[in-house]
Amino acid sequence: MKLIFRIHAIQRMFERKVDTEDVHAILEKGETIEKYPDDQPYPSRLILGWRGKRPLHVVVADNLKDDELIIVTVYEPDARHWEPDFRRRKR
Repeated sequence: MKLIFRIHAIQRMFERKVDTEDVHAILEKGETIEKYPDDQPYPSRLILGWRGKRPLHVVVADNLKDDELIIVTVYEPDARHWEPDFRRRKR
């Protein structure tokens, strides 16, 4: 599967000191915690992974037709908005 990084994702990765190795590791070992099947132009999902003690969320769109994963954004979840396990948003 081909991996495509959107410009927004690259900018955020640079700002947040996340490298492509981090993203690859999260895609390989992370857990899909939310799905957005109605997103356009492709359905997307939110993946949680850990790099050491650092939690990271990766939003990826699945272009199955062209065998591509499109990295939309990458960020460290804010504990003020997420449950302690970073899998669920606080209500």
